[in-house]
Amino acid sequence: MTSSRVISDDAAAAGLLLREQDAGQLEDLDLYEAMLAIRLFEERTHDLRVGGDISGSVHLEIGQEAIAVGALLALRPGDPVFSTYRGHGWALASGSSFASMFAELLGRETGVNGGRGGSAYLSDVTHGFYGENSIVGAGAPIACGAALAAKRTQSGAVVLTVFGDGAMNQGSVSEALNFASALKLPVIFMCENNRYSELTLLADVVASDQLHERGNPYRISSVRIDGNDPRSVAAAVSDAVERGRAGAGPSLIEAMTERIAGHYIGDHEQYRVPGELDRIRADEPLARLARDLPEPDITAVRARVQDLMSRASASALHADLADVDTVRDHLYAGGASNA
Repeated sequence: MTSSRVISDDAAAAGLLLREQDAGQLEDLDLYEAMLAIRLFEERTHDLRVGGDISGSVHLEIGQEAIAVGALLALRPGDPVFSTYRGHGWALASGSSFASMFAELLGRETGVNGGRGGSAYLSDVTHGFYGENSIVGAGAPIACGAALAAKRTQSGAVVLTVFGDGAMNQGSVSEALNFASALKLPVIFMCENNRYSELTLLADVVASDQLHERGNPYRISSVRIDGNDPRSVAAAVSDAVERGRAGAGPSLIEAMTERIAGHYIGDHEQYRVPGELDRIRADEPLARLARDLPEPDITAVRARVQDLMSRASASALHADLADVDTVRDHLYAGGASNA
């Protein structure tokens, strides 16, 4: 096995290098390795949460890795990314290091936000990841603000905001679609449709499950794609990026996928029908690619990435906890002066 093309060689700050890659030059094994890195990070996160080392609510991206990997292959370093609270994989795909991400989830001072953000509120501006949002759909209007700034400053940046299928029923998302279209903003709206709005089957609460069609009334270029194929995702995002940089306005991409894990750690998933998870596991992104890859290569890549995750999580666990005496640092509250 040669050295990885998608993971940096920096032992202390290893992370994914997707923004620096040409998707057409990568082999299937490279894509497998990038998605596996997110998968094993999330599996290790699960163990740390169940073991009590991580506190608070945690939402895993297991089964949806192809969307973040494919999307970031089509973006450049200056393109901002805004995600939902299921955002670990998006931060990693943007370039955040494994060790600093583990440290953030563990509340350590070496985390990307010094242990202040935790699982649901982390950000990493250094790598163009402008953060998660626990308010469903709230990232869409915020991304419009970033896109408006890019247009006004003529920076050439294209903004990507990602949200789930449930967020498509939020008024803020509809308002963002209208605003972006009216002003021809360079923003990509990425809907990760995993068929469940938290614990409710999407088909039970909408008149039409063709969510991409909601972009049509706003005259937004809209498409539904296979979200379990990173190359399909990269191609769709590349087209959207080209339109955005050319001044043609926003795009809406509905990426069809499935989550293997529950909505949150501790979700008993009683809403699943018998055999559903078996069907999902047979067609999830890693399983698909593995069918056409040599077993020795898969074994070698898995051993290498597993070692990276073990060392990164161990490093984070040995870091100092965030100092609670600095809890008010970096906060701003407006209002009348008492002077």
